[in-house]
Amino acid sequence: MAIAFMEVQLLKAKGLHNSDIIGEMDPYVLIQYKDQEQRSSVAIGQGINPVWNEKFIFKVEYPLSNHQHKIILKIMDQDFYTDEFVGESIIHVGDLLAQGVDDGEAKLQTLKYRVVRANKSYCGEIDVGVTFTLQVEDDYEEREHYLPQISKDIGYRKK
Repeated sequence: MAIAFMEVQLLKAKGLHNSDIIGEMDPYVLIQYKDQEQRSSVAIGQGINPVWNEKFIFKVEYPLSNHQHKIILKIMDQDFYTDEFVGESIIHVGDLLAQGVDDGEAKLQTLKYRVVRANKSYCGEIDVGVTFTLQVEDDYEEREHYLPQISKDIGYRKK
């Protein structure tokens, strides 16, 4: 089994469905890979064309028996009482991971992905790039050993 890291670069979205009746929505993205989830910052007042320009790192174990290698991007609108679902996009990364295992690294250039509502109707697009980097297992174990101290020094908390 290979241990690797996948970097997801969340750039921007365009033409999203405005879920707010009055004013501009405040969108953010929940990024899910397997049982890992991370959240972008809230693009306050940016409405239907938000810009995030953020990077997120996910731990990847390859191969997996169920072949469910996908990134789910759920776009949400932050509201005062309850956040609203705007739409989602799914990026299948199985081929990228396979290439990365073979070559040591693989990159999916920034592309536009369709954002769809719960009923699968189109509601905009989102720009995302993905990079996969294979980690030598010995290096990974060493990194895991030192990560708590490094995290403490820079204020990062390991989940």
